[in-house]
Amino acid sequence: MERYNLIVVGAGPAGLSAAIEAAKHGMTVTVFDENARPGGQLFKQIHKFFGSKEHKAKIRGFNIGEELLKEAADAGVTVKLNATVVGIFENKEVTVNHDGAIHHYKADSVIIATGAAENMVPFEGWTLPGVIGAGAAQTLMNLHGIKPGKKILMLGSGNVGLVVSFQLLQAGCEVVALVDAAPRIGGYGVHAAKVARTGVPFYLGYTIKKVEGTDRVEGVVIGKVDEKFKIIPGTEIHFDADTVCVAVGLSPMSQLLKMTGCKMEDNPRRGGQVPLVDEFGETSVPCLFAAGDVSGIEEASSAMIKGRMAGLRAAYRLGFTEESAMNESEEKYAKDLDSLRQGMFAPKNRGKIIEKTDEGIPVSENLLTHGFVRDDEIVRFPGVTSQKKIHPVIECTQNIPCNPCQDACKKHCIKIGSCITALPSVAENAECTGCGMCVASCSGQAIFLVQEDFEPGFATVTLPYEFLPLPQKGDRGTALSRSGNPLCGAEIVSVRTSPAFDHTSLLTMKVPNCFAMTARFFRADQNGGAL
Repeated sequence: MERYNLIVVGAGPAGLSAAIEAAKHGMTVTVFDENARPGGQLFKQIHKFFGSKEHKAKIRGFNIGEELLKEAADAGVTVKLNATVVGIFENKEVTVNHDGAIHHYKADSVIIATGAAENMVPFEGWTLPGVIGAGAAQTLMNLHGIKPGKKILMLGSGNVGLVVSFQLLQAGCEVVALVDAAPRIGGYGVHAAKVARTGVPFYLGYTIKKVEGTDRVEGVVIGKVDEKFKIIPGTEIHFDADTVCVAVGLSPMSQLLKMTGCKMEDNPRRGGQVPLVDEFGETSVPCLFAAGDVSGIEEASSAMIKGRMAGLRAAYRLGFTEESAMNESEEKYAKDLDSLRQGMFAPKNRGKIIEKTDEGIPVSENLLTHGFVRDDEIVRFPGVTSQKKIHPVIECTQNIPCNPCQDACKKHCIKIGSCITALPSVAENAECTGCGMCVASCSGQAIFLVQEDFEPGFATVTLPYEFLPLPQKGDRGTALSRSGNPLCGAEIVSVRTSPAFDHTSLLTMKVPNCFAMTARFFRADQNGGAL
């Protein structure tokens, strides 16, 4: 029987982070993962992360995964793949199925970081081929380069549903609708806004009545729900679709923790059946820890910090680090975690209706119910200013933990302050150079550069663009509004790419001056739009 100081179950962001932290303090660490490659969900996440520099903000998920794998290798962590942990016992003996046999391992400490599984909801036709989880769609697209379908309906408006909807568009799929039985969008408004301005319609307060087809999905019927979430007769809407993506939440995969006999609770705010843990992730069983989504559903940035805290505490519990050094590191990790848990989407606010931002500004109801901020609402937010010379327009309207735009601007045009959930504002006397770093660094694609006096009668709008084929200078098309509706003809006057932009291109389109503050997306037209 092989013995280790620490066994980690799960090679996702939390598990790898825990293993790295423990190994850095001299522990012998092995990680078991049932998948063929490590990294968990990170390698499916092609979008840029939120947070600050300390939280790997504006770095894409798969790049964070590569960083963690290198860090783990450098720290001497052993990662065993295609290895399914099938049992764990009170004496910290772990049984693992790999290489065609059951193997037994013994550890002084164990960290469970098995993550979460996608939820599913039953409706007529939900077992037809073509009804898949949003995470499965991500796997097909981002790991295997396969389109999940051509015409797709998304069920669920949390961050997963919103992010995957955008990635489906990037893969060349048509998202026919984004549907949610809840009356308000559950994810970040910036995620919803970037989907809405491409023209995808939102149906809040609707759910799927049935999926049509015999041996595959051929259509979807949705209907409006009443206060008991029952479909109201006569409200049905039909969509032609060949795929339905379901993004209705996650449930912690806590089965192994139940086997250990540690104390558990059914906590809807944490995602379901979760272990009772202290602030370091330690369960009621000494030296048994839970980290990441298995202990409560949060973002990957939080999972990585919780993993670090569990690995550090395991090292201390086994005498691999002194209390003073541990306290110093834990204080930093706790501060970082607390900053990510502030703002409108803080765990303490789950289920609450937030009517005003932390600054006292009324929240956009249209954003919550239709996916975009109305023109008359957007002007009340501090990042939205109008001036003739080139300047940033920051359409960030919710208190979310993110501040890379502040660091990206070398001229200090953008201010957020020490609290990373504060709404960004534009400094009054700062001189914008038009470099575009703020546009490229924004994880929510919510920053635009506007020059209202580009030439007589015309303005330019520089926007983030992550679609292929990339338009070229001189191309003509249609400028779309925040709602995705056509506004006017538009001409591309500049296309900028740079390694510093990390695969976000900067598209500058010329539009009539009156649309400078409303044109927010470019759609190429076969015949070109008239200016």
